[in-house]
Amino acid sequence: MSREIAVSLHDSMRFSPARLEVREGETVRLKLANDGYVMHELVLGTEPSLREHAAAMLRNPAMAHAEAHAVHVAPGDQGELVWTFNRPGLYTYACLLPGHFEAGMSGTVEVLPR
Repeated sequence: MSREIAVSLHDSMRFSPARLEVREGETVRLKLANDGYVMHELVLGTEPSLREHAAAMLRNPAMAHAEAHAVHVAPGDQGELVWTFNRPGLYTYACLLPGHFEAGMSGTVEVLPR
């Protein structure tokens, strides 16, 4: 494990921090804390893929998903996501629960080349 990064999920529909910087090839453990009173999630992806997924979630709010690049965190609970960033570029993380992404609950990960 290269390092751990603490990320808070807030009912203000924001992540803290809202921007992460990692190196290509770095493995990061995102330690998530839901500081709010509603369910939140963190899903990693590209902006277009997350927009498409968010639209699908709006059409089907009960849609369940369990992918390696996503984690649900209940109110007051904690979770974690371990990811190896193997390509440089700009990526997005977001909460895709209905209405959250649309309210601005997203952040960016810049993966810098080695």
